[in-house]
Amino acid sequence: MPAADLAKLVFLAAIWGGSFIFLRVAAPEFGPVLTAALRTSLAGLALMAFATLTDVPMDWRKNLKPYVLVGLTAGVLPFSCFSFAALYLPAAHSAVLNATAPLFGAAFSVLWLEERLTILKLLGLLLGIAGVAILVGAGSLPITAATLLAIGACLAAAACYALSSIIVKKTGRPGGIHPIAMATGSLALGGLIMAPGIPFVLPAAMPSLPAFGCIVAIALLSSGVAQALFIPLIVRVGPTRAMSVSFLIPLFSMLWGFIFLHEAVGSSTLVGGLIVLASMGMVLSASRHDSATPEH
Repeated sequence: MPAADLAKLVFLAAIWGGSFIFLRVAAPEFGPVLTAALRTSLAGLALMAFATLTDVPMDWRKNLKPYVLVGLTAGVLPFSCFSFAALYLPAAHSAVLNATAPLFGAAFSVLWLEERLTILKLLGLLLGIAGVAILVGAGSLPITAATLLAIGACLAAAACYALSSIIVKKTGRPGGIHPIAMATGSLALGGLIMAPGIPFVLPAAMPSLPAFGCIVAIALLSSGVAQALFIPLIVRVGPTRAMSVSFLIPLFSMLWGFIFLHEAVGSSTLVGGLIVLASMGMVLSASRHDSATPEH
């Protein structure tokens, strides 16, 4: 992978790791649905302004369906799921569960991109499942109905991100949708989809200034800027390699959570996280081997 692309992945990991911290502050005050709606809408508006200024061809009528599909799978659904999970899980747990996205991506690539399911890739998938089980089943995290729902929401969000990467890859091939247009159209339409529900989820009390600041940060930085960087990477290097960014997100999330929220990092989080990251390395290694093998 070129050094420039690797640097972008590290930067993405840092700002996405921060997004889980922003959610822990904003979601309890705004509520999960309004947090997701504001995140999607503000990011969409910012990218609309950028696309207009840079004359990015949007082709709304032609690209409406993929915009909506990516808007749902990369915005509305995962943003809502992670906002809900932020009410019950520490940022580090959500980030490690988010790191299962490449596992889902590897499985979906076999189904829809005709990638091979090698022994190494299968072992990586099974190891990832074991790592998640250790992460959520051990340590001080209380296993209640709410935490189980939050864990399920994180895994559903990770699966949505993986599915969206497949859609982006299939529509971003030469002659397809411009990557910035995809980022803009998906977030803008995602915001429109959520807008009608905003009046019904307004908070009872005015959120604090830090909560407002976190909403702005997660919308502009963790969503707008991140999608504008990430979608071109998916098109250029493929879903599995691009989603290797998930390897680093838990490390940054643990660091930011420890520094800013004083969240403890328990041994089960570290062990489960390391196993998940090892499984991702196996899947990525298998994907690199597949891409280097000439087709016959």
